[in-house]
Formats: sequence, C-alpha cells, structure tokens
Amino acid sequence: MEGGKAGDMKWLERNLERRTDPREVLPGAKAIVCLAMNYYPGDGEPNPNYRIARYSWNDDYHDLIEDKLKDLDLAMQDMGGTQRYYTDTGPVLERDFANEAGIGWNGKSTVQIHTKLGTWFFLAELITTLPLPPDSPQNDHCGKCTACMTACPTNAIPRPHFVDAPRCISYLTIEHKGSIPEELRPLIGNRLYGCDDCLEVCPWNRFAQTSRELAFHAREEVFQYELRDFLALSVDDFRTLFAKSAIKRIKHPRFLRNVCVVLGNVGTAEDLPALRHASTDADPLIAEHATWAIAQIAKRATVASA
Repeated sequence: MEGGKAGDMKWLERNLERRTDPREVLPGAKAIVCLAMNYYPGDGEPNPNYRIARYSWNDDYHDLIEDKLKDLDLAMQDMGGTQRYYTDTGPVLERDFANEAGIGWNGKSTVQIHTKLGTWFFLAELITTLPLPPDSPQNDHCGKCTACMTACPTNAIPRPHFVDAPRCISYLTIEHKGSIPEELRPLIGNRLYGCDDCLEVCPWNRFAQTSRELAFHAREEVFQYELRDFLALSVDDFRTLFAKSAIKRIKHPRFLRNVCVVLGNVGTAEDLPALRHASTDADPLIAEHATWAIAQIAKRATVASA
C-alpha cells in the first residue's frame, strides 16, 4: 500500500483491523490453523509459445481447497470449535500467520518459502475458537540470496520484501483492469497470465516435488491453442474453455488484451490477420492492444529486412 504501490488493488487498504486481529473476523478466536498445499505441476511449459503461471494451469485452487477446508471445519466443530476459513479470499495476513505457525518464511520477493515445497504451494487458514497450542515460528533462510529480485523482468522488487505491484507482470496481466502501460508491454514477453520468474529461481525449489493432485496439472484443451487462436474466442467460448479455471476471473476482454500484448512481443506476419480483426473489436481495450501489436510486428519486420 506504501506510496500507492498496490495499484488497482484498493481492497488492501480496507479492513486493516480485521486483517491484523482475527478476533475482528471471529469473536472469541483463540488460534489460527495454517495449512499449505503443494501445487507444483512439474518442469517444462505445456506450450512453448506462451507462458501461464503454474498455479492456473488447471482448476481454480479456491474451489478445490475450500472443499478440503469444509471437511476440516466439520471435524473441528466436533471438537467444540467455531471456525472461519479462507484461502486467499478474505481479510487474513496469511503469509505472516504462516510464518508464526512455522510453515515457512517470506522471501525477498514476499513469496512464502517452505523448506520441502520451495515456492510452489497455496496457503489456507482456519480461524478457530479452539485454544490450540502454538507452533514455533519459522526462521528466514534466504541469507544473502537475491535471485528473485534479479530475475524480475520489470524490476518490480527494487528492494527486499517490497513489491511495486504496478510493475509486476502478475499484477499487470491479472489484477490490472485497464490498458497496460506501453513501456512495460515489451517486458511482459510471452507471459500470457501471471509470472513465475521470481518463484522459479528460488534455490529452495531443488526440494520441490510434483503435486499428486491431478487438478493442478496442465489442462490439455487450453494449451493446444496457439496465441492467435485465442483471439477467435467469443465470450461464451472463453467461459467454456476456462470453466473452473482461475483464468476466468479476468474475463474475456482482459484475456484478449494479454493475448495481443504477447503477440506484439513474439508474433509474426502469420498473426496479423487475427490481430487486424481484433483491432476492430467493439471493446476499446482489445482494439487498442491489437493495434499496438500490429505495429510491433511491423517494426520487427522492417528491422529484419533492413
């Protein structure tokens, strides 16, 4: 939130008391049960022409984890507890609570790190009225490593434990609702949705194991699409293709905005017909980014022929 670095994410400025004091969320709260779930789908990219953040390769993690939290809630009710549970869905400082619970520590990129899972896991919490004994907090094991800061394509981590959200590719391609600043578009490269760069380079990932949860592995029907094919998706096609996927959250216009940016960075003359059609779209967000992409491809062609 410092200096407006939260960008469009204004909800971060709300409910500060609820975020820092669980008793504001659940009166009588005495403990927080913090959980981690491995989602690592393995090395490699399902489609070499574009990249999608691994957490969204298949089903939406919110739905899958929430079902598991419901089961835990029922078990804790049998123990006499009242619970509120979350997985990245409510006013909970989940990474700070995970630190205190001994799950891991916040790396210099602010991503939570686990000694056995590396960076590839989701967090979830149950705030409970049960008086559970506390675990020991986790220590910071980053040392002098700055790999995550160096790897960021847009220099969105200018100093340890600070993220300049309006420069972060995950923010730009997911949370940001408007036009992506032109000076940042080339830095997005072939990243279509989200960015794993600061996660991938973490040395603790050498211990990461592939998730046994098949719902986190790549959805073949998505990755068989080439970039220009996405531009032909109608709103209904988009909803069908990304049903039960986290990608559906950004909706059709923003997804096609991202497709145009990536095509502007890596596209060829073969992509121009699809982009020209997109440049006439009734949605100005799609049309503007398609027009930019056409100009970028033309510029590369001019340089190549010089």
